[in-house]
Amino acid sequence: MKKITIAAILGTLSILFVSGCAPENSHANPAGYNWGGWGAVDSAILAGSGSETARLAELSEESGLSDYLAYAALNNPGLEAAFNRWKGALELVRQVESLPDPRFNYKNFIEEVETRVGPQQQSFGISQLFPWFGKLDLRGDVAGEAANAARQRYEAAKLKLFFEVKDAYYEYYYLAKSIAITKENVSLIKHLESVGQSRYKVAAGTHSDVIRAQVEMGKLEDRYRTLLDLQHPIVARLNAALNRPVEAKIPWPTEIKFEEVDVVDEELLAKLVTENPELKTLDFEITQNKKSVELAKKDYYPDFTFGLNLIDTDDSPVGNPSDNGKDPMIASVSINIPLWREKYAAGVRQATSRYFASRGQRSQKANSLSSLLKMTLYHFRDGERKIELYRDALLPKAKEYLKVTESDFRAARGSFTDLIDAQRILLEFALSYERALADRSQALAKLEMLVSHEIRRKEN
Repeated sequence: MKKITIAAILGTLSILFVSGCAPENSHANPAGYNWGGWGAVDSAILAGSGSETARLAELSEESGLSDYLAYAALNNPGLEAAFNRWKGALELVRQVESLPDPRFNYKNFIEEVETRVGPQQQSFGISQLFPWFGKLDLRGDVAGEAANAARQRYEAAKLKLFFEVKDAYYEYYYLAKSIAITKENVSLIKHLESVGQSRYKVAAGTHSDVIRAQVEMGKLEDRYRTLLDLQHPIVARLNAALNRPVEAKIPWPTEIKFEEVDVVDEELLAKLVTENPELKTLDFEITQNKKSVELAKKDYYPDFTFGLNLIDTDDSPVGNPSDNGKDPMIASVSINIPLWREKYAAGVRQATSRYFASRGQRSQKANSLSSLLKMTLYHFRDGERKIELYRDALLPKAKEYLKVTESDFRAARGSFTDLIDAQRILLEFALSYERALADRSQALAKLEMLVSHEIRRKEN
């Protein structure tokens, strides 16, 4: 009966001791994220994490770019991996800022210890280690900043994935237009070649005209077959981002939605510095390393261990002394001695070096991204300039030139060579116009990836 009482007392003491020692968790949600208020992409990834089943219907002829982006966001394994790394980093915060597990100890005396109040046979105890003041908070801060950095890596992965899908989609669009334009020109050259044959038969044309048409047709047919072969690697690239089999069919894109946007260099550079997730990742890492320096300095101070022990004492077999059979209770405290100072100094130096390294890395990354932004702005404006040039000037003139040359040829005022040249010029201008459309769209997609925002569209 007495042993049951002792066990009950110790169990109660343990519960009270541990519950009283549990720290207030101030870093359970270090980044301040609203777990119930994520975007649709984040919530869907969370709900489908680890699922082996497809979470979107198959892409169809009616699917637009937004459908491809949504499909990629919900099915790309790399993005899901980055998301789960972020989740895992958040779970580490509560672990590192909690106290170590309390220790229960039991001792059995091989030989009873005879005392005035009775023999002692066994003892029970519980102890808890308390790190030096501020250590747990700093550990939570370090883990919290690491979780914030993991969140930004996930955001960077998401932006990069969206850019890869857009970039491949726009390239696929250009390929579709190139094939259609080239096929149309192959048909036109075949017609011109038949015209040259007919004129040659009636001595109205020369054999060189026929040869010229055949050479041009051979070049166009070779280009056409090259473009058809290019479909497979571009489709494979797009399927890779969508996490689909590389041989899966993807319908041809129809049109690129051309939107006027407000591109101001200074605004984009400012957004790059403050919003780019790669830079924000390094900002959090800098703060994390700064906190790590403070945490390393805490190793110079001791940790405390408080304990409570109860010795099980039986009733004395001789007489009935005062306090007969009373169980003594012992409180204890111990500290570790931070004796090896050079070891702690090395830890501080290591943390400090990491802090300065992260600052240097951040500065280097900002310079690199700013340079990339400037080059992307050049490609964007170059694409806009070429779109305007070909759409408003060169293409209309090339069409007019072909029309006039064909009219002169029919009236025997122009040469067959001029007609072939006019057709080739129109083909090159048409392809250059579509190339400029794709280049401009790809540059815009890269700009939005760099500044982590959709660039403001102009109102019509």
